[in-house]
Amino acid sequence: MSFLTLGITALSAYGFCYYQNNKIQITRFNIDSSSNDNIKVLQLSDLHSKEFGKDNKILKDIIFNEKPDIVVATGDLIDSNMKRIDKIISFLAEVNNNIPVFYIPGNNEMRCKRINEILHKLRANNVVVLDNEIKTIKIKSTIINILGLVENRIDSGELFYEKVKSKYEGQKSELLLKKLENMNGLKFVLSHYPENYDANEDTLYSRHNFDIMFSGHAHGGQFILPFVGGLFAPGQGILPKYYSGMYGESNKLIVSRGLGNSGFPLRLFNRPNIVVVDILRK
Repeated sequence: MSFLTLGITALSAYGFCYYQNNKIQITRFNIDSSSNDNIKVLQLSDLHSKEFGKDNKILKDIIFNEKPDIVVATGDLIDSNMKRIDKIISFLAEVNNNIPVFYIPGNNEMRCKRINEILHKLRANNVVVLDNEIKTIKIKSTIINILGLVENRIDSGELFYEKVKSKYEGQKSELLLKKLENMNGLKFVLSHYPENYDANEDTLYSRHNFDIMFSGHAHGGQFILPFVGGLFAPGQGILPKYYSGMYGESNKLIVSRGLGNSGFPLRLFNRPNIVVVDILRK
């Protein structure tokens, strides 16, 4: 094989990998509901301090062009390496100046040494940080109850290959989910960990009455293989059950593939992902 052929092959491979890891894809879902209005929700997850353009201009342009009613940020927007903390906070603050943002931390923020500073700065910029609490808002004429969960791990596994099923302390979550069930209006759950929907015996969120649970964490299974699906995900291990898309019947789980990488630096057939959900009145 000539050097020219090798060079073309290497350049093509680089271009393909760059596209796979930097070209944002929007995933759209329509969900019928008892809402009084049509509501658009945009989900951000697992940015891991990545920038799409200077000051995340590309990402902001996509968000503003979509004109959502609310943005839900389901954790790991800031990576535990603490890079670009202030830039990501400024990005969220700018989005929040135009569209209300509801944020929960993920496992990366929670193990970041500056977690208290991060949460303080977000709140100072009027981003709604939910720490095992429910926020009730009104969009148009529709009441929306948003439960933001910050689950504590009760095992030591963290890397993709260390635990097939991670475990989380579920007592507080169960109490909040039961409280949410009794509230009027749409019911959203923000949980970083999709495996808590029904993959763990101690945290079966799916048995509760809510409309949508928004999650991330799985990074789309990192590599999405044809006819197989996601290859591996933290907390779920090899061939994860919940890695991308919408699951469930009446109480739905939506899993974002996320926007950045952490730990494992490469995505294949699994482009960075923004989720847009149109909730349609009947």
